[in-house]
Amino acid sequence: MDDTTFRAIRVEEVAPGKYDQQLALCRGGDLPDNPLLLAVSHSSLNYKDALSAFGNRAITRDYPHTPGIDAVGTVLEDRSGTFQPGTQLLVTGYDLGMNTPGGLAERIAIPAEWALPLPAGLTPREAMILGTAGLTAGLCVVKLLEAGAAPGDGEVLVTGATGGVGSIAVALLAHLGFRVAAVTGKLESADFLTALGAWKVLDRESLAPFASKAMVKPLWAWAVDTVGGETLFNVIKSLSYGGGVAACGMASGAQFQANVFPFILRGISLLGVDSVELPLAKKAAVWDKLATDWYIGPQLDRIAEDISLEQAPEFLARLHRGHGIGRYVVDMSL
Repeated sequence: MDDTTFRAIRVEEVAPGKYDQQLALCRGGDLPDNPLLLAVSHSSLNYKDALSAFGNRAITRDYPHTPGIDAVGTVLEDRSGTFQPGTQLLVTGYDLGMNTPGGLAERIAIPAEWALPLPAGLTPREAMILGTAGLTAGLCVVKLLEAGAAPGDGEVLVTGATGGVGSIAVALLAHLGFRVAAVTGKLESADFLTALGAWKVLDRESLAPFASKAMVKPLWAWAVDTVGGETLFNVIKSLSYGGGVAACGMASGAQFQANVFPFILRGISLLGVDSVELPLAKKAAVWDKLATDWYIGPQLDRIAEDISLEQAPEFLARLHRGHGIGRYVVDMSL
């Protein structure tokens, strides 16, 4: 591995509990000794990156650190012999950006088994508009379809709908013919959600009265929950008979108070979704769908905002404060 200099976002603990995010100049020797070296062209920002950038030790143990759980790049070297130099690859999840220096850099060094060839139907920018968020949204849809969901069943609820996973889930479900009810704490973004295909937009406070009840009347056939916490069980208790919720987030907490009534009396299914340690072949199958039958190209520009690597700290702070809308794509050429 050469010692070429490259730019990266470096997060340092400058005082106990205080973290600083800066654009820094790094060297190839700073990267881990992994066989696959990529020149990154695009990355994207995720809530997990914001947690890492602000010192969440459940995400990142040691600092200084470079976040970025997503990357698209070109092979510079692969000592494993898996990929040829010049091949464009897509990397999401595993340990990238957590305890391995991540995609908010012009170079990454990773194990070859973390990478996939960039799907033929997607540009690097489109792949990073989707990124982990799009993969997760796609996995949620897979879970619902495997559970029997069909467009004629009734409305599908999506919580956290203005976030990365939520906004892509809204667009993808609408593309597949579902009537989507989008829940958000940012009602000023209602036009954004209806443009993505939402059938209706609801204030997240509309779910709050459900908390004191064991069950409520059936409102939605299926759901995608990106929020977790009490919101998740409020969704569960308001699903129609035989419905289910694909759960993929915990921004509002990892725990909730529950009872068995919705599961036993209505046959509700709680469908867990993981996009991090998922076997590569299963990731590839979802990416193939996102590049072909599930391609939402006309909506991707509505979801995305392009930023430079230098702007990443500002937008990480925005995500950390809960003010993110859609997806932020980091273009290394800007």
